[in-house]
Amino acid sequence: MPDEYKTLKAVLDEALLQASVGKGKERHAVEGVPFEKQISCIIEWELPGYASGQAAKKIFEASRLPTDRAIHELLGAINYLVIAIIVKKGKL
Repeated sequence: MPDEYKTLKAVLDEALLQASVGKGKERHAVEGVPFEKQISCIIEWELPGYASGQAAKKIFEASRLPTDRAIHELLGAINYLVIAIIVKKGKL
């Protein structure tokens, strides 16, 4: 990875951490179930646009929150956009 992208990688790693051990895991994960088979991906598969709507909601909420909480919401938005990409690519 080119050094110029280390900041991008750090944020994406933070989003991954949130999904795998943080709030995302607490609310959406089932032990042993791959990310692409978890409920948010299933909902996106059945109701296209759900994930981008959730991402938009989180982005809007972030605009009204203190910095630390805003960053948390924005990381969640990244994860919802990843769900939209996974489903668009047909990875379910």
